[in-house]
Amino acid sequence: MAVRALTIAILAGGAASRLGGRDKGLALLDGRAMVDHVFEAAQSMTPDAAKVLIVANRNLAEYARRARTVADAIPGHRGPLAGVAAALAACDTPWLLTLPVDCPCPPPDLHARLADAAARGVSDTLVAHDGERSQPLFALYRRGLAAAAAVAAEAGQGVAYWQQAIGAQAVDFSDRRRQFSNLNTPEDFATHGNERR
Repeated sequence: MAVRALTIAILAGGAASRLGGRDKGLALLDGRAMVDHVFEAAQSMTPDAAKVLIVANRNLAEYARRARTVADAIPGHRGPLAGVAAALAACDTPWLLTLPVDCPCPPPDLHARLADAAARGVSDTLVAHDGERSQPLFALYRRGLAAAAAVAAEAGQGVAYWQQAIGAQAVDFSDRRRQFSNLNTPEDFATHGNERR
């Protein structure tokens, strides 16, 4: 799969209820917004600069300073699958890679491993698996899945359930398990910041 045929979507549209409702993507970690950590990681995953898209449901102007920004098309905060559907609908490349905004240090070879599996033609959806569980927000999709994702999101399905229904292929990342850690609470932010010092 050609690297230039890739869009990376940062999913930043959640309600962040465990963070007191603050916009998690703009919460500071080591003095920088979370979205900036993930944006930098996204750009470093490919030898050539991939297109980056941010899916957000508030503070759109702030996110738009960094990259093209879209909001969920389905009303009512239907969860991450609504964000995936919006990203797939906005994607103008053959493949879309998704990353959640609450994971500041995703595996640097995430795209490479998922793309290798995609090149073997095993599925139109490749999902990272950390050896214990699926990591459904770290996934590579063929763009043609936009309509199916929207229908499933409107029906209230979760990302993992939908991925299973469409025959997603798991890709082993058991050696990268710690890099799927996400930050959900003020304590998570404090702990992560201390670990990096």
